[in-house]
Amino acid sequence: MRAIGSPDILIVEDEPAILTSLEFILQHAGWKTQTVTDGEAAIRAVQVLLPKIMVLDLMLPKKNGFEVLKIIRGQSATKNLPVLILTAKGQQQDKQTAKELGASGFVTKPYANTDVIDAVADLIGTVSKADLSL
Repeated sequence: MRAIGSPDILIVEDEPAILTSLEFILQHAGWKTQTVTDGEAAIRAVQVLLPKIMVLDLMLPKKNGFEVLKIIRGQSATKNLPVLILTAKGQQQDKQTAKELGASGFVTKPYANTDVIDAVADLIGTVSKADLSL
């Protein structure tokens, strides 16, 4: 169950310029965002905030994005959370690993703003109507 005032999107990104850009474009598109800058903070935040979607960088301090994804997929409250992987690591192996761990989508940096907005819109559309009414 989503808490009142929960953000639509939890952005997990450690590069300040990219984080600011993501916040701006996603808020401009009409979503509420919350941000964290490391993997351990991401795990704590997703459990407390229960966002509609997580935008997750792979290269993070403390725990990398693969570790974060594996942990949240193992918890009942977050196992079905849509997770968009956003990373500079565009190798096929990274995409395969992300898919195997349960990533919902994958966008490679550098990206067009519309690529991120479209991917988030598609994934938020997968949230059930019951979740949206809470």
